[in-house]
Amino acid sequence: MNLPAPFTEYTRALLGNEEYEKLSAALEQEPPVSIRLNPSFLTDANSPNSPISLLSSPVSPVPWCPEGHYLGQRLTFTFDPLFHAGCYYVQEASSMFVEQVLRQYVSAPVMMLDLCAAPGGKSTHARSVLPEGSLLVANEVIRNRSQVLAENLTKWGHPDVVVTNNDPADFSALSSFFDVILTDVPCSGEGMFRKDPVAVEEWSPENVEICWQRQRRIIADIWPCLKPGGILIYSTCTYNTKEDEENVRWIQEEFGAELLPLDVREEWNITGNLLGGEGESLKGFPVYHFLPHKTKGEGFFLAALRKPEVEEEENVVFSFSKVKAAKKKDKKGGAVTSSPVSKENRTLAGSWLNSENAERYALLAEEKEVKAFPQQYMDELAAMKQYLKVVQAGVLIGEVKGKDLSPAHALAMSASLLRQDAFDTEEVSYEQAIAYLRKEAIALSETAPRGYVLLTYRNIPLGFVKNIGNRANNLYPQEWRIRSGYLPEEIRTF
Repeated sequence: MNLPAPFTEYTRALLGNEEYEKLSAALEQEPPVSIRLNPSFLTDANSPNSPISLLSSPVSPVPWCPEGHYLGQRLTFTFDPLFHAGCYYVQEASSMFVEQVLRQYVSAPVMMLDLCAAPGGKSTHARSVLPEGSLLVANEVIRNRSQVLAENLTKWGHPDVVVTNNDPADFSALSSFFDVILTDVPCSGEGMFRKDPVAVEEWSPENVEICWQRQRRIIADIWPCLKPGGILIYSTCTYNTKEDEENVRWIQEEFGAELLPLDVREEWNITGNLLGGEGESLKGFPVYHFLPHKTKGEGFFLAALRKPEVEEEENVVFSFSKVKAAKKKDKKGGAVTSSPVSKENRTLAGSWLNSENAERYALLAEEKEVKAFPQQYMDELAAMKQYLKVVQAGVLIGEVKGKDLSPAHALAMSASLLRQDAFDTEEVSYEQAIAYLRKEAIALSETAPRGYVLLTYRNIPLGFVKNIGNRANNLYPQEWRIRSGYLPEEIRTF
């Protein structure tokens, strides 16, 4: 790998000759492949329906993430129906370390913001780790990437999620709104050199300067949104101390933040403060570097900080009073119009939800859609809709098409909401599953029931079709379809 000379010079001075040579050698090696399993499917690891029993490829555990696994080889993920069904997420192993902050410092339900969330690796991970009853808001500033984020979170299947498409400054009205904020800030990408040649080409000392200043602007914009006593998780995928240690020190000095230590095991080989030398341990200035020659993964940096517990001025703490008044009016100041969703279709949508969890959710009829959203966060959702661009909230249950309510793909993906016996099911073969995911016509057996049918692959929900006898209308989302019209010569899946 032809590394930029200024990067080599700086990093060699930072790490020392011996460590830099080890890092340089590691960057010439093939990067490891890792996935994280969806806990929604892991209620019984010994069940044939559990993805963990489907791991036929050699695997080894990611030490800091119980659901994380290194694979022996890269699979053809695009052509694995289990991937599209949300059974696992392909995520870089080092970034799974975010879990340790949430497990060690979050024990009760919280409102969490993942500020720079696309494509969704850390968001899906956080949603799996957060205590039940929490709400995750996943934000992405770039519009097309926010759609990818929404897709990945829909496939992950947890209903207590909101996806937004906003600049960090847009959150300024929501003072003291979130208990936890994850800022995986845009960076110079040094930690991705091994996986992404473009990152090497785009790196420059000038870009590093732009990045650390942009990172400070992002933190300054979002800091007021964090509640007193709340936790900020700051992370990058870079090695240099300007974007890492120096920015963490700046957050401490600028906002009075407390740097939080994490319990880590020695065998994880995590590196501490690179500015402090050997004399300053993780306990003295607890920040966490993942270096590819020491840990099995790419370059990653993380620090956790707590906002001081101070009395907020009354005029800067977010108030729901204006939101409640605004709920009665639309954006133009007129009365809210009634939804075209009939009472019968709302009742039908409710019958598709399991009784165990349905009571926690409000059914919202908007335009021609019925959605389920957690009751306890209705005011917070109204506040976000007033100040932010909300891409999606909760789970889309169904859409009115003609007079009928058609079940939404998101309902099929939401294992915690979907009532198991609400729809007839039809198990499909691998070939049928791929055809379905390409949004091609599906031929079901002659004995298949008529009407809306939930397709399953290896007993795991894949999505809906409407069987009309001579054919089954494919209801898979058009924009998510597998676009490749051919199969690879060698298909490697679970």
